[in-house]
Amino acid sequence: MGQLQDKIEADLRHALKNRLQQELATLRLLKSDLQYELTKDGSSEMDDEQVKVVLKRAVKKRRESIEQFEKAGKTEQAAQEQAELEIIERYLPAAVSAAEVERLVDEVCASVNPTGPSDMGKVMGAVMGKLKGQNVEGKLVKDLVQKKLQTL
Repeated sequence: MGQLQDKIEADLRHALKNRLQQELATLRLLKSDLQYELTKDGSSEMDDEQVKVVLKRAVKKRRESIEQFEKAGKTEQAAQEQAELEIIERYLPAAVSAAEVERLVDEVCASVNPTGPSDMGKVMGAVMGKLKGQNVEGKLVKDLVQKKLQTL
């Protein structure tokens, strides 16, 4: 078992002992997601990179839920999802800043020499490849790449 998965297990036990309901519920959901991935792959263990993929998927799901609840005016549910999101994000590295992503997009564009919006896939692939394993929101990268390519 990877260190990240061990930390989640330890925090789950801590939340159970100390009756931290919000944290306990969120960590149980994470553990369930991790177990599902294990049974889907048929493996007995996950390394930290595989755990990070599951965590990023959980973060994306929470962000989408928050957006939907806010559009529907359901602030209580949005707050619940936000609390879960904050707990999950503790296990991921710090998010890459927009300025850092923009610098990377400029760097990739200088090396790839895109001609316009038609090269979106080529630039996105190169940028996401350089950001692999880091905590970055794909929508942010997409928006910055589109903005850059439209100025060409």
